[in-house]
Amino acid sequence: MAPLTLSVTVQDSSISSSSSPDACTKRKQNVLQRNSFASVSVGEQNPFDFLRTLFEGVIAGGTAGVVVETALYPIDTIKTRLQAARGGEKLLLKGLYSGLAGNLVGVLPASALFVGVYEPVKQKLLRMFPENLSAFAHLTAGAIGGIAASFVRVPTEVVKQRMQTGQFTSASGAVRFIASREGFRGFYAGYGSFLLRDLPFDAIQFCIYEQIRMGYMLAARRNLNDPENAIIGAFAGALTGAITTPLDVIKTRLMIQGPANQYKGIADCVQTIIKEEGPGALLKGVGPRVLWIGIGGSIFFGVLESTKRALAERRPKLVQSTNSEKK
Repeated sequence: MAPLTLSVTVQDSSISSSSSPDACTKRKQNVLQRNSFASVSVGEQNPFDFLRTLFEGVIAGGTAGVVVETALYPIDTIKTRLQAARGGEKLLLKGLYSGLAGNLVGVLPASALFVGVYEPVKQKLLRMFPENLSAFAHLTAGAIGGIAASFVRVPTEVVKQRMQTGQFTSASGAVRFIASREGFRGFYAGYGSFLLRDLPFDAIQFCIYEQIRMGYMLAARRNLNDPENAIIGAFAGALTGAITTPLDVIKTRLMIQGPANQYKGIADCVQTIIKEEGPGALLKGVGPRVLWIGIGGSIFFGVLESTKRALAERRPKLVQSTNSEKK
């Protein structure tokens, strides 16, 4: 039998042995329903619960993705322009929201798809592996979620970054130009470098977040509130963002080069950057990136957990109404 959720363990400690069996059973069922979608939940689920977890992950992920992208898009634009600049090019501070609308079209399904895949895969792996391998479950689930979302993320990222660097003034114009000049492959320019950056990033960030959150919950013996989730998310995002900055620079250069094909691949891009600009160029934009992802992690995980909780709170009402209808 799989281990119960952390929240259930804490809540059940308050149930006295003198309580009637029916009362205890009902209380346990309510706690399971209320906490089955918590980030450390590994309780038993039937196929319906799995599908519901998938659905709620899609809703929570899409909501969190849109909120954080809209709030922090200007910082992302500055980071992209810093990484794209060569030599002594000046930083342009106009049009910091250029490409936002088109980007949200991709961010919404990508974020929804990522969390929608991550949550059920994570819970499945947590049931399969012993507790001391929970970090491996989080790393694996993050990587799988990243692969699923990459099919939407990469075309969106290509269009967004070319608009941020001033190559196009509208998303529709960028899409038409890329399709006509570069074909379908143009929308997946830098796909390898994107996976090289995002798979480690997603896996590391979510693993750090989940592990710290689990430890905090064990120490506090309670569920965390939104500010606490946000602080943990900020730390996980900032740390992961700093570690993966060189990968982000490589990804940006490959995506914005267009049909010129200045770089022949990831290895050639690294060699060219180091040769022409020095090793320090691989850390371009690290400040805005850490700031952007740190604040973004705070907003994303805060909104994610609050949305998940709001969705989970609806479950007992639905169950109770169903039972009353049957009676």
